[in-house]
Amino acid sequence: MGSLARALEAFFTGHGMAMATDQAERLAAGRRQRRIDAVPETLRPSVDAFAGFMMRSRERARRAGTRPRSDATVEAALAIMRDLARFLASERGKQDWALTDVHDVEAFLASSPKARKRRLVVLGQFFRFARSQKIVLIDPSRGLTARGPNGFTGATLTLDQQRVLFRRWTTDPAIHPHEALLGMLALLHGASSREVKMLQTADLDPHARTTRLGDRPHSVPLDPASWAVLERCLAHREAQRTDNPHVVVTRQTKSGRGPASTAYVSHILDACGFPPRMIRCTRLLDLVNTMDPKLVAAAFGMDPEATMIYLSDHVDAGRLPDQQDRTR
Repeated sequence: MGSLARALEAFFTGHGMAMATDQAERLAAGRRQRRIDAVPETLRPSVDAFAGFMMRSRERARRAGTRPRSDATVEAALAIMRDLARFLASERGKQDWALTDVHDVEAFLASSPKARKRRLVVLGQFFRFARSQKIVLIDPSRGLTARGPNGFTGATLTLDQQRVLFRRWTTDPAIHPHEALLGMLALLHGASSREVKMLQTADLDPHARTTRLGDRPHSVPLDPASWAVLERCLAHREAQRTDNPHVVVTRQTKSGRGPASTAYVSHILDACGFPPRMIRCTRLLDLVNTMDPKLVAAAFGMDPEATMIYLSDHVDAGRLPDQQDRTR
């Protein structure tokens, strides 16, 4: 149905001159089917049966006059089951729901901490349904809480990956200046995407080679490699002949004075294969575990509680006394 047909339908149904079509229902059915089709083949029948169960429950709720599930709720639940099925098949090597255990569920929930509560609700619904249908013997989500484990649980870069990225952004002239700037400031100075997006030329001090980043209380001194990348980005900005005060200027913003869009900044590092948040968290994790977390919070303009999540319970083996010396 095109835009004109939808407008006519709204007009005639709104004036009681025609009955509404089933366009919305057919579109919703298509969206549900696409999510089911994306589930690995061996795990798909159970998800398909779960979708049918949710639709039957919705019809019963409508007849009973209670609040039925909306199309968006059903589609979100199927999307979560699709992601879990893909995770089990690719990451855990499991092709049967009966093989799922609590460790698989916990690892899946840890992959997206912010969505833990919503995911856990859907997983509980699915595994209760699967147990009633004898698809699984036990509910692996039972006993798990919506509150995730304390501390930082995200992914970080290894030392070798950091070296590769450092060489990429400091030695390859083909890399876009915006990628190199965001990458270097995140890798060495823990800069967020927003801090780089809002960075203006007035924040730079060429003589002291420092810059203001976000809400940090003090200027950040830049090392020679970072300053060289910044100068390259400024040259790219100068070539655009813009009056925009920001350092990162795009084709859409060069004629105005606003910062680059959030969507643009979030995709700057797509070519390197690592998101800005992952690179920044790597730096914060290293600083907090090698320095006083309160000093890191003061330097970054963060609350002391915010840095404590990066404080792991791991003790560097180099700081422990030699085991052989202790046994002598």
